[in-house]
Amino acid sequence: MGHMINADGVDLWVERRGQGPDVLLIAGLGDPAEAWEAQLDGLSDRYRLTAFDNRGVGRTPLPEGPLTVPRMADDAAALLRALDIPAAHVTGFSGGSFIAQELALRHPGLVRSLVLMSTTARPDPYFRAMTRFWDWMVERAPSERAMLEAFYLWIYTPRAHADGTVDRLIDEVLAFGHPQSTEAFRRQLAGFGRHDTADRLGGITARTLVLSGEIDLATPPRLGRAVADGIPDAEFEILPGEAHQPFQEVPEVFNARVEAFWRKVEAQD
Repeated sequence: MGHMINADGVDLWVERRGQGPDVLLIAGLGDPAEAWEAQLDGLSDRYRLTAFDNRGVGRTPLPEGPLTVPRMADDAAALLRALDIPAAHVTGFSGGSFIAQELALRHPGLVRSLVLMSTTARPDPYFRAMTRFWDWMVERAPSERAMLEAFYLWIYTPRAHADGTVDRLIDEVLAFGHPQSTEAFRRQLAGFGRHDTADRLGGITARTLVLSGEIDLATPPRLGRAVADGIPDAEFEILPGEAHQPFQEVPEVFNARVEAFWRKVEAQD
């Protein structure tokens, strides 16, 4: 069961499970801690996992002022310190991977290793156009269901649309008791749109694995490869046939890959 943690003056909703080496899971645009359910369930017998709601998501309040990636990275650092975690394996996806990059740059001592799923270092023209449409869409879609049906075209594989996975996920989002407001979605989206670490990636010292879905429309493999090329000695891998959120669509594959990476890091420490 989750609970609220005060992290350097910011109240963050936190879900923790398991025992073992510490793992911090950082979610992306609009996603609460529950987005990581398959990891919280599937890895908690071997790791102590911490997931949390970013500002303006789920049960964490939306603050005044702009939402920026560096500010959210400082939240993640404050959370680790509040929980007395000296360093963690940090995994972030999409916007959460932007936060994870900044966390590794701003608070390197807290990051034992880094997994970046569905990532980029700097929005390109396609990404900016896509997110401008998302901003337009969340305001003008005729219903929340219609908005999610459109939004998820960029997020999940055709397989997930065909086999009912997307319908199930939409039902779960609509039934969730702590929906994100339109204002919070737009402010978080704007913050992620300003993300830019392209000229600073060389300063990341944590051992890093970058994962991209082969058919990811939102952050295609070329963007992930550029991130890996910028981080010293980073590993890069494409997950065949997968889109933006393989940690949800094929959690067994994702969990096995990140655990193999963590074990390698631990063996080298």
